[in-house]
Amino acid sequence: MRTALEILFWLCASLIVWTHAGYPLALALLARIARAGRRGARRPSPEAPPPSPASLPSLSLIVAAHDEEAVIEAKVRNALALDYPRELFELIVACDGCTDATAARARDAGAAIVLELPRGGKIRAQDLAVERARGELVAFSDANALWEADAARELARAFADARVGYACGAVAFERAGAAGAAANQEGVYWRYELAVRELESQLFSITAGNGAIYATRRDAYIVVDPIMGHDLSLPFKMVKRGYRAVYAPRARAREKMVPSLAGEFARKRRMMSHTWPIILRGGMLSPRGYPPGYALMMLSHRVLRYFTPALHVIALAANVALVADGAGTLYVVTLALQLALLAAALLAGTVRARPLLIARYYVLTTASPAAGLWDWLRHGTVAWWDAAEGTR
Repeated sequence: MRTALEILFWLCASLIVWTHAGYPLALALLARIARAGRRGARRPSPEAPPPSPASLPSLSLIVAAHDEEAVIEAKVRNALALDYPRELFELIVACDGCTDATAARARDAGAAIVLELPRGGKIRAQDLAVERARGELVAFSDANALWEADAARELARAFADARVGYACGAVAFERAGAAGAAANQEGVYWRYELAVRELESQLFSITAGNGAIYATRRDAYIVVDPIMGHDLSLPFKMVKRGYRAVYAPRARAREKMVPSLAGEFARKRRMMSHTWPIILRGGMLSPRGYPPGYALMMLSHRVLRYFTPALHVIALAANVALVADGAGTLYVVTLALQLALLAAALLAGTVRARPLLIARYYVLTTASPAAGLWDWLRHGTVAWWDAAEGTR
């Protein structure tokens, strides 16, 4: 019995460490080896210059919006100020069942195409906008995300490679105020996540994107179940169709961070209620179409990450049983470390020290997949949602 508990504990602990630390370190090592191999095979070529206006593809930027009157004017003006030839660019605002002045304010700000649609969710609004789009590329952004002036060019640059079907840029989160600065550690997570994403892109393809800034070839656009979303669905589905899904770090956007950790937990819980259908019935777990290396990436960065709550619970239970069975000092230490993480998360509610806040962020966001699974199993998932508090 003790041997079985030890195997179970170390298996779960190893998988947790692998998905959070071992996998990124392995990617970094492989990327370094790949770069060394390229340098050894030939002299490094200078970085390609940005595409000239004559070589740029036409691009349609689609902004799906539900009751975004507070931010839509700024978004439209930001989009129209992008450094992209106007004759190759169109902006489509897809109003998803708006009950406020979003459509009127988008038109007043200069949006050429404003679709007023019945409420069907963000994905269906994007689908209908793609049907109207004329661009060779269809790019997408949230109403509260502002792009840097050269972001569209940098995003388009990724598609100079004919193998690329999907590209996402980098999003930076701005703190909404002092309360956010003291609570939500989302910025720390995203710096980590984008570093991993860049390594994945260098080696093959990314395993997920983000809704603030991304694009696909129009003829490669994939219609997905509206409850599943693009951020997680499109990259792996593109790979299954023979394309690459890449990260374009110079295509930058920014948006406001959720100011409270409770709000961030609610946002991630909602996101995970949309993620589990993708995992369990959306094709993610099927190896069909995955190259072997990418299958390992999906397992390491996505599947194991979402099953981490169960791994933590099993590891803790096995550790408690081992200590109760007198298994030795090592297991007392590992149990103390696990309890210290939980204690640090609890203590962060009163002591605003950065390590404690990171511990609390980790505990709550690790719990969010379990909460999202519970929500999905209990009452399903609708295709639409309201904006997270404090992000507008």
